[in-house]
Amino acid sequence: IVWDPETEQLYGYNGSGRSPKGATLEDIQAKADEFMDGEEIPPFGSAPVTVPGTVDGWYALHEKFGKRPMNMNLEPAIRYAREGAPIPEVISYYWSFGPKRFEPAYESGMLEEYENAKATYFSPAPHEGSLFRNPDLADTLERIAYKGRDEFYSGETAHIMGDYFERIGGFLRYEDFATHTGEWVEPICVTYRGDYKVCELPPNTQGIAALQMLQMLERFDLRSMGFGSADSIMAQVEAKRLAFADRAKGYADPETSGIDPKVFVREGYNSERADQIDLEQAMSPPAAGFADADVTLQDGDTTYLTVTDKDGMMVSLIQSNYRGMGSGLVADGLGFMFQDRGQLFSLDPAHPNVFEPGKRPFHTIIPAFAFKKDMPGCQVRAEPIEQACPFEPWLSLGLMGGGMQPQGHVQVILNLVDFDMGLQEAGDAARWEHVGGCEPTDDVNGDACESDMGVVQLESGIPPETRAELERRGHAVECCKANAGGYQAIMRDFNTGAWIAATEMRKDGSADGY
Repeated sequence: IVWDPETEQLYGYNGSGRSPKGATLEDIQAKADEFMDGEEIPPFGSAPVTVPGTVDGWYALHEKFGKRPMNMNLEPAIRYAREGAPIPEVISYYWSFGPKRFEPAYESGMLEEYENAKATYFSPAPHEGSLFRNPDLADTLERIAYKGRDEFYSGETAHIMGDYFERIGGFLRYEDFATHTGEWVEPICVTYRGDYKVCELPPNTQGIAALQMLQMLERFDLRSMGFGSADSIMAQVEAKRLAFADRAKGYADPETSGIDPKVFVREGYNSERADQIDLEQAMSPPAAGFADADVTLQDGDTTYLTVTDKDGMMVSLIQSNYRGMGSGLVADGLGFMFQDRGQLFSLDPAHPNVFEPGKRPFHTIIPAFAFKKDMPGCQVRAEPIEQACPFEPWLSLGLMGGGMQPQGHVQVILNLVDFDMGLQEAGDAARWEHVGGCEPTDDVNGDACESDMGVVQLESGIPPETRAELERRGHAVECCKANAGGYQAIMRDFNTGAWIAATEMRKDGSADGY
């Protein structure tokens, strides 16, 4: 998501890639039958790999907003790849899991080829404080930097990728890369508490879930309930469960699902959904509420960043290899691992998110952006307050961590708006996450949608009294297990004109000014 101060517009770009055109649902189901008891798409190997969209995203953003040659933008990354990048503590910790996941997958046959990944990333795996060198990646980035986007999608790199998948018996081919296109999309926004407007990208991401939750929570006086109280968290968790019921059955690639994303935030819809929330008793697993529910619809390895410049341009960007560093596949001499985002397709033919050739899967990754009315800077005149005090660009934010992302977006907004926290405090504050229930990868009428209440996971900063009360009200609760995600944000201070940055204390994040 990009706020452009020159045009005073908010732009969205969806660079996600599509499934192989030569693969069928039957092909993918056969892989699921062989390695996953037929229940889901395998997490490793070629079955979950979709066309990489990141390079296209770089060049789309650069063509529209860039000011420097792309080779200058990529030069630091090329230098680090060739000379060595220092490995921090948290990255080292997660990196060490790679062989434990990939080696068994290779031995079982799920992962068709492992020597390239092993040589690139695990010979040996870098440890905290070491320098990691990846000369193959440096060469790949250098070709892209000087030859442009088409080098990756139709040039030498594309041929190497296509030949690699053909060699290992995978599904992607050169034609899949050559025909890839991302798209500019219009962010979807809702107001919150009158003075704020929060924006997310439409499906095939899950950002609308955050907007649905905020619309439901407007009816509750969260400020009076207090941060971390049983009433406050109860309202949030129940709103999450209602939003995720829609997410499970209706969030999918709109090009093929036929579902208009705006149906989920239409006027009055989420207010009516919120009628089901009883603060004293957890509801039974909720059904989807949107009209199209009866038609044909947690780990992550994600990077979020946000930046602003002296002119006021703000960028909120997220990208991800998904589960456990990705698929385990590294094409010959290219130095990067393919993502496994395609594991987030459903195998149910009746589901809007079912695997189909040339289709984008459901994605968990979501950037966010928010506007606020600049009350100190506006002058109340005779015209309506909406004209006298328009929404101004205020906050660029994101949070990593699979299904935690919309839950985290909402918690940050509530912390800022309802609980009067500062930007760093809003990210440091103890978080909750509700896990389980119906997912976009399930059958459209699967058992999880009918019976799974899920679990509320709390960080240790949530009072024990809240945990006990949530249990009394019908929730299963676990302490200190929340997938808290990784938060970054930049906020504009309307009073001083300053920029405020915040970073995630739970990760290797950083907040810098220049």
